[in-house]
Amino acid sequence: MQKEKQDYMIRCVSNALDILEAFTGDDAELGVTELGKRLSLHKNNVFRLLATLELRGYIEQNRISENYRLGLKPLELGKAFQRHCGLTSQSKEILKGLVAACNETASIGIFRGGKVIYIDVEETTKSVRVVSRLGAVLPAYCTSIGKVLLSFKSDEELSSFFQDMPLKPYTGKTVTDKEALLHQFDQIRRQDYAIDDEEFEESVKCIAVPIRDYTRNVVAGLSISGPAHRLTESRTHDELVSLIRNAGQELSRRLGYNIS
Repeated sequence: MQKEKQDYMIRCVSNALDILEAFTGDDAELGVTELGKRLSLHKNNVFRLLATLELRGYIEQNRISENYRLGLKPLELGKAFQRHCGLTSQSKEILKGLVAACNETASIGIFRGGKVIYIDVEETTKSVRVVSRLGAVLPAYCTSIGKVLLSFKSDEELSSFFQDMPLKPYTGKTVTDKEALLHQFDQIRRQDYAIDDEEFEESVKCIAVPIRDYTRNVVAGLSISGPAHRLTESRTHDELVSLIRNAGQELSRRLGYNIS
């Protein structure tokens, strides 16, 4: 009988990765004791793992506070991912074109582990803007890209998502009811775009469309985001929906999707 991949997992490697992932939250620096508590690891084990990661450039120590923070190596890996990902190589021109047309921030995101990872962003030149989400990992059910990606999942995938992912409110407009979200997904499939109307961040609105490749599957989402006072309902429907639909179709075409 073929073993499951989990049977081959090396515990110390998994623990080292848990340490790296602990720095993806709001804390820029963490100490040995705090990491041990968060990961349920003995302080000696945490220290040895940190020492190894530090030697390889993944972690560095603040000599003043003696706490630890991410090193430069994760950034190098992120840039390598962008270079080798065909999606980002094709999306850069599309993002620049969107920003030139509407002067709002444009982003590309993919679905991983029940969340959205923003892999490419082109920012507006306006001083009032959405904070760049490049590299951010955000909840799927209350972001426009996430809702687009969830809308084209199978019933089985959606069932697994709702089973594994806790739905919590981020703003007063966050939808956390499963049936209400499923109704939204039906509408998104029909209209081929999704809107996040201050559902993840107050005063921030986003519009997203699906990106398909040569397999005809949805592989990413393309979004326009900006302050809610600029992305009004009239501007959204009169200007931005058409603009982002056209950009999404062009990016899908470049990835081999045959629209006809």
